[in-house]
Amino acid sequence: MKGLVEKKNAGRFIVSGIDCVARGNLKDNGIFVGDKVEFDKNQRIIKNVLPRKNLLIRPPLANLDRLIIVVAPVPKPDFMLVDKLLIFCKKNNIKAVICVNKSDILTAQLREVIQNTYSKVADIIYVSAKNGDVSLLAEQINGICAFAGQSAVGKSSLLNAMHGEIKEQVGDLAKKTLRGKQTTRLVSLYKFGKGYIADTAGFSKFDETLLQIDERKLAQFYPDFTPYLGDCEYLSCTHTNEKKCAIKNSAARGKISALRYENYLKIYQTIKENKRYEKKG
Repeated sequence: MKGLVEKKNAGRFIVSGIDCVARGNLKDNGIFVGDKVEFDKNQRIIKNVLPRKNLLIRPPLANLDRLIIVVAPVPKPDFMLVDKLLIFCKKNNIKAVICVNKSDILTAQLREVIQNTYSKVADIIYVSAKNGDVSLLAEQINGICAFAGQSAVGKSSLLNAMHGEIKEQVGDLAKKTLRGKQTTRLVSLYKFGKGYIADTAGFSKFDETLLQIDERKLAQFYPDFTPYLGDCEYLSCTHTNEKKCAIKNSAARGKISALRYENYLKIYQTIKENKRYEKKG
């Protein structure tokens, strides 16, 4: 029968609520939380891993469908982190949702900045964990979902506000069979509504090396740049300092978010410098 890997620790797995181990040849290739597998329910053995939609190494998670990127008025939004995560989603076929928490203290000015910057890039929802106004977020949980964002934006508060049931699941799984002196807690999936929420803190910081993108192809991962990509004078345009660059000129005229373009330049340069550093090493 088929099942979903909900938890992994060392060589043991919870597959659709059943404690399992894997066949020897599968251990070499690796099984990840989020993997869809074929397993023998009676023998409790994973027999095969089905094809993956995507595979993330940090955090270790397979088949992620949605990334909920949480921002808030306090702390001040880190839009560079948001842009890196959006690029990551685009590259890995993950739907991005920008969730603005603490909407009860959100200024009209910041709301306008967020809307003007990201409305063409991702779905945006406004919620307040403090006020219990999280219904729009609960509706977004479909498939395997994970949360991302700076510390103190309220990711845990949002989860608690959506449903105390998640807390109960965390406690139940901890009491099950996946405990031991040599085990290391990695990622767990918890059932919620139409999907699962991944319990992981792996997206609070994001290094450009995780993007694994050539800087010359970076602009392809900006959907708001797409309408203008074919208008540059040169096919080899890097969209950085070329005079007749359609992306650069569109940003100057307000057709593309100036904030997004500034972050593009910084990410481009960092990827380029990292590549140069790796070659020297």
